[in-house]
Amino acid sequence: MPDWLAAMPAPVLTALCREWLLVGARDPQAAPTQVPAGRDWTTWLMLGGRGAGKTRTGAEWIHGVAVGKPWLANAPLGRLALIGETLADVRDVMIEGPSGILAAASEEEERPVFVAARRRVEWPNGAVAFIFSAEDPDSLRGGQFEAAWGDELAKWRHPDRTFDMLQFALRVGERPRQILTTTPRPIPLIKRLLKDPRVALSRMRTADNAAHLAEPFLANIVEAYAGTRLGRQELDGELIEDRPDALWRRERVEAIRVAEAPPLRRLVVALDPPASSGPRADACGIVAAGLDERGFGYVVADATVQGLPPAAWAERAVGLYRSLEADAIVAEVNQGGEMVAAVLRQVDPTVPVVPVRATRGKFLRAEPVAVLYDQGRVRHAGTFPELEDEMCDFVPGDTTRSPDRLDALVWALTHLMLRGEGPRVRVV
Repeated sequence: MPDWLAAMPAPVLTALCREWLLVGARDPQAAPTQVPAGRDWTTWLMLGGRGAGKTRTGAEWIHGVAVGKPWLANAPLGRLALIGETLADVRDVMIEGPSGILAAASEEEERPVFVAARRRVEWPNGAVAFIFSAEDPDSLRGGQFEAAWGDELAKWRHPDRTFDMLQFALRVGERPRQILTTTPRPIPLIKRLLKDPRVALSRMRTADNAAHLAEPFLANIVEAYAGTRLGRQELDGELIEDRPDALWRRERVEAIRVAEAPPLRRLVVALDPPASSGPRADACGIVAAGLDERGFGYVVADATVQGLPPAAWAERAVGLYRSLEADAIVAEVNQGGEMVAAVLRQVDPTVPVVPVRATRGKFLRAEPVAVLYDQGRVRHAGTFPELEDEMCDFVPGDTTRSPDRLDALVWALTHLMLRGEGPRVRVV
């Protein structure tokens, strides 16, 4: 032990041993001092795999600047912002989650409280963090903050607009800063940040945090996904670009994105059911799309679920049908035959079910739908990260995973826009 450390009073030593950013954090989790250009950073971008420790880092950093940890801030910062994919995500993950802000506050006298009714976290020293949802970028208007934490940036519904509104709000204090934690996806905003010389970048892999993860999780996930494009993105935190031979390009998807759909004259929920249930089963693709008066298609919802038994995914599909006031549920019956319609009607006997059966392979079914996108005849009303990942990663002959969300999208748009254009599907 160094002499200077040994000379410290025991209470101080005890307190230091509880400081996660000093003794518990791995190197990528330690707050940077400068960006590569030698300047102070304004944005700390943390790209990491699932369970790599991103949330813990964001929580520790925002708590540290709120209470004025000397290695993070010269003085406590009093006005903070927390931005998540939804308000529920801010509460359940960033604040109350096992790696959230409340868990990061190890000292009783520094522990904040979450005031749900006011949508804020309050520290005993008077610091306040206000919570926001990326579903409503304009809610950041009028705010002014000294620091911010944005979580799962790549999944935000309106990433560019939310980020831009946050930059206008980071306008008080000696040196406004923000930390952005996310599993990477090649969206334009992340690409833009990676090119910004004011951005400090950290990367983390899921395996780096193995000591804090369940062994079965690591064993099962690594076995299933190690080395695949999905594994490189979701486990290793790599930014995976489009495949050159994929049917869809992200630039095209971004170009046809709109904030919301116009009035739709037809609206369906498409269902691509799995052959089984359980954690290793394929997902049940559930995607809603509609048609406007001009004949343009709009993708409006992705409610896909993983691992649920038939009764549960049927409830999910019928619930989306009801909430959107859709015209019908279009359900593929290759896997379950009449069982699919029967399960749906157990949930709601009145729901109109249009059974469809594939007569050609997935790629051949998807090609004409991709042409609709190339022609500018389809819009995405919002952001659907998992669906768009599948679209831009779908190539012929790839059997590493089942594109269940994409299958549901293809069923929906084929039913709405392509039923008279060739023997690609058969309505039964």
